[in-house]
Amino acid sequence: MAASELQHEQALKRFLDERPELRHELDHLNPLLAQAKGETAAQYRDERLHEAFEAEAERQGLFAWELTLQLTAATTQDYEAQRLEVHREVAEMAGMDWLEYCDLYGIEP
Repeated sequence: MAASELQHEQALKRFLDERPELRHELDHLNPLLAQAKGETAAQYRDERLHEAFEAEAERQGLFAWELTLQLTAATTQDYEAQRLEVHREVAEMAGMDWLEYCDLYGIEP
């Protein structure tokens, strides 16, 4: 059960709410930069927001979907349960043994 689009949108909102300086920066982007990329100002802003979100996840040593779960889970236990569930799904899709996968990604099974 990977993070849903709704969860991701909620996580982005919370992420931005917790970073007023980032919101200010995103609200004052140069529209010529968007135009140069062939994007609307909104598309360009969204792209910068997603880049900041991914960078924060990386800074914390997380995948972006883990940061999404972290920002939207009701409790720490809820986050850990959802995180393990997704990692199990990824291990299955990769055809990897669960303990091998845990060892590779430093996960406590």
